[in-house]
Amino acid sequence: MTVDALHDHLKTAVTTVARCWVIERKDGTVLGFTDHDLDLVVDGHLCTAETGMTARALTQTTGLSVDNSEAQGALSDARITEADINAGLYDRASVKTWLVNWNDVTQAKLTFQGTLGEIRRNGGAFDVELRGLTEDLNAQQGRVYQKTCGHVLGDSRCQVDLTDPANHMRRPVEVIEDRRRLRFTDDGTYPPGWFLRGKLVMESGAGEFYVSWIVRDEVTDGERLIETWEPIRADVQPGDMVVINSGCDGRLSVCRDKFDNVINFGGFPHIPGEDWLMSIPVRSGDNTGGSLS
Repeated sequence: MTVDALHDHLKTAVTTVARCWVIERKDGTVLGFTDHDLDLVVDGHLCTAETGMTARALTQTTGLSVDNSEAQGALSDARITEADINAGLYDRASVKTWLVNWNDVTQAKLTFQGTLGEIRRNGGAFDVELRGLTEDLNAQQGRVYQKTCGHVLGDSRCQVDLTDPANHMRRPVEVIEDRRRLRFTDDGTYPPGWFLRGKLVMESGAGEFYVSWIVRDEVTDGERLIETWEPIRADVQPGDMVVINSGCDGRLSVCRDKFDNVINFGGFPHIPGEDWLMSIPVRSGDNTGGSLS
């Protein structure tokens, strides 16, 4: 890519430029779009025309504020489908935007790099927010001092092995109701509530890669009921494979008794609570400095 040549072209009286977008989803799928009326190949990716994609002005700053923009387009069965959006395949997908001389695509400049943000659907169209690289600076840094553990079950700090059969159940969907209640034949391997606050991951079908949190795990008469936090945004069918990971509420007792993982517990169970912070000296009573419990 020759940026200097593009700059020289922009100084001329007549320009032949177009915008291109290259999106890489979580599943590795790469999609290219352009607002030009012919397909263009940019950075080794085919950017197709006739997608109805348009871009709004890009707001950029010299500080640490998040660069942002928006793109608009029409939902297309062949390229961007509502089912894929509902399944979360575009959540935080990486995106690059280019300004290209369509008469000579070697003259191109990367104008934006970041991730997709909020996607709003309206009938057969969509608006998508583009978030710059400084968006990651909004993430919480450092540790939070609290009684419960601040780790995510199975992450590098927790180190619980979620691939262990004791910590996950992999089953085909048997019955699904209202896209959020899944019923399975229970074999007694896992006690009731084992998956409460756990994570459900779709492995196949229309909802592949979709992730949701579990708010209900009950066993009644040999049947297990798993309910997700929100309806699964895909047309899940019986036979689709699903992985259900164990849940953890962050308490020390659960870390010790359920996962035998106290050595990696990330909370502070003995930290004083709000009552201690509000306490004041008193004149009477047994003020020996000893434990109150």
